[in-house]
Amino acid sequence: MAGHGTRQTRSRRIAGEGSPIAIRSEVDRFAELLGSCTRAVVFTGAGISTESGIPDFRGPNGLWTRIKPIDFADYMASDEVRQESWRQWFEHGRNVLGAQPNSGHYAVARLVEAGVVASVITQNVDNLHQASGVAPDQVIELHGNATYGRCLGCEREVSMATIEEEYRTSGAVGPCVECGGIVKSATISFGQAMPEDAMRRAEEETLACDLFVVLGSSLTVYPAAGFPMMAQCRGADLAIVNAQPTDMDRAATLVINESIGSTMAAVLDSAAVASRLGP
Repeated sequence: MAGHGTRQTRSRRIAGEGSPIAIRSEVDRFAELLGSCTRAVVFTGAGISTESGIPDFRGPNGLWTRIKPIDFADYMASDEVRQESWRQWFEHGRNVLGAQPNSGHYAVARLVEAGVVASVITQNVDNLHQASGVAPDQVIELHGNATYGRCLGCEREVSMATIEEEYRTSGAVGPCVECGGIVKSATISFGQAMPEDAMRRAEEETLACDLFVVLGSSLTVYPAAGFPMMAQCRGADLAIVNAQPTDMDRAATLVINESIGSTMAAVLDSAAVASRLGP
């Protein structure tokens, strides 16, 4: 793998410190990694989507400061709990539906289109990677997708816009019209099992890459946060771009504590990467 033998070359900077020259050096090093890798994987968290106006869940102004997360078992056991969950979603969470991809998403899409990045593993549920042009089969959603709902019985899918119309009209979200099963947003709730297929695919992609890029994740939510270390242990280079330091910074080849959008735009403009993007 290209990552072997490069671990000793590391560059990291604490947010708010360092000169513009140091920042440029980090971007150049990141561009070199992307320009020379054989197969990269991008792993994204809430930080890439906050630049599209979507607040994260755990931050000071995060969604969980306004609503109490509902456990999957409680959702399944009580229609009252289910309706409260929908009320919270349409009052506090629906801003996901109107968000648009930002320059970070579009940069990732360019890298995927050029074949530099083989797949995108995401903790986000906002569908913005697909909206930016990444093919759905190249996006691995570990925590599901908030733009539609799914019957937990027959797995029939229905758009969130349709579900919201039902809720606004009747004041409730009823059972599945096909089988009478429980309808839930297609996201992973507390206490709900992680999607087996997505986890399997994420592991396969992680083990096959020689560069693992983390964009906007605090790397604190497991088991998803285990993939970067899995890649690094297999010899891949690990690059982390995140506003704040993470617990995995010491293991990384490169750490950049800067805006994802501006960092990725600068990387795409670099000669090392531009040569791989084509016209």
